[in-house]
Amino acid sequence: MTTKPIAAIVDLLPEMTAWRRDFHQHPELGFEETRTSAIVVEKLRSWGVEVQTGWAKTGVVGIIHGVNGPGGAEKSIALRADMDALPMNEANQFAHKSRHDGKFHGCGHDGHTAMLLGAAHYLAHHRVFDGTIYFLFQPAEEGLGGGRAMVAEGIFEKLPVKSVWGMHNWPELPFGTAAVRAGPMMAGADKFTMTVRGKGVHAAFPHKGIDPVLVGAHIVTALQSLVSRNTDPLDQGVVSVTQFHAGSAFNVIADEAMLGGTVRSLNPETRRRLLAGVTRIAEGIATSLGAEAQVEFAEGYPPTINSGEEAAFAAAIAGQLLGVDQVKQEFDPCMGAEDFSYMLMKRPGAYIWLGQAAGGATSAMLHNPGYDFNDDLLVVGASYWARLVEAALPRSGA
Repeated sequence: MTTKPIAAIVDLLPEMTAWRRDFHQHPELGFEETRTSAIVVEKLRSWGVEVQTGWAKTGVVGIIHGVNGPGGAEKSIALRADMDALPMNEANQFAHKSRHDGKFHGCGHDGHTAMLLGAAHYLAHHRVFDGTIYFLFQPAEEGLGGGRAMVAEGIFEKLPVKSVWGMHNWPELPFGTAAVRAGPMMAGADKFTMTVRGKGVHAAFPHKGIDPVLVGAHIVTALQSLVSRNTDPLDQGVVSVTQFHAGSAFNVIADEAMLGGTVRSLNPETRRRLLAGVTRIAEGIATSLGAEAQVEFAEGYPPTINSGEEAAFAAAIAGQLLGVDQVKQEFDPCMGAEDFSYMLMKRPGAYIWLGQAAGGATSAMLHNPGYDFNDDLLVVGASYWARLVEAALPRSGA
């Protein structure tokens, strides 16, 4: 299989690689991407691109008009890349590894930023399209909701667009392939915190107290029934208890236990039912064992849902670049979450995965301390963006 990238973007690969590796060496967490944003702004302005700053604190918007000047909403589209790193340490030892403990581009946002910059460079110098492109360099995707913040600040009211487009590198797919589907691509995710209150007592006399650890253990087991016995097998949901804390001494049964975790789903009704089920099971089991349980939820990202027409369009563009048989359109959604979902709730669009595993092998997974972005994908991603723009905003008479 041979990709068909844009020649001018292939020529730009050494520069894009340098940008990407510089971002990787200097990762910044959500809403702290001041250095990254400053570099994005400097490069965009050096290419004659109009720039807006201050979106969601550290977000940047680049604006390029086509050959006939600005386009209205029907001739305007938005392309989005996330810029933030993860609060984790990197295990790699190559020259461009993170220079900052506890900060690591373990999800490839350094590559996403470099790809969108590469596309902006090309489109600023080859304006063979009509209308307007908005390049959205978004902060704080990793759990802090930078996409939500940009939407709440009215980005699509102040910068009206017909559609919005996103992408993510995908280590589970071979390099030179892509995946996009109509409907859910990624799940919605909500967090829960559960406090189980019992009665503390000396560990030698458990019958004189109420053990919150025992109660919590029963709750953890019962929560798994929400998916295995209360969710349609053709639907998808995940309930994961990821925290369980109680006590501070070997010979003391604590008064309280704290449990935490996530609930993931692909549609609003399943989400409502799973969240209600977590509360019902926790309170019911605690009561039956003489304890009390209080459940609190922190609303997370909604499902990332592609619109049908835009998903088909994205697949067609990727097919032109990679080959039709290299683009998957029938596959299971991922139960991870993504705040591009907020943008897709406001405008039609599509979110695509680009395979980055070299040689057909699966590289280190996202959020793994050994992960690194595949620099060869920079050309593919930037070419995809450019081809999408030229097809979505064709020149009059073209």
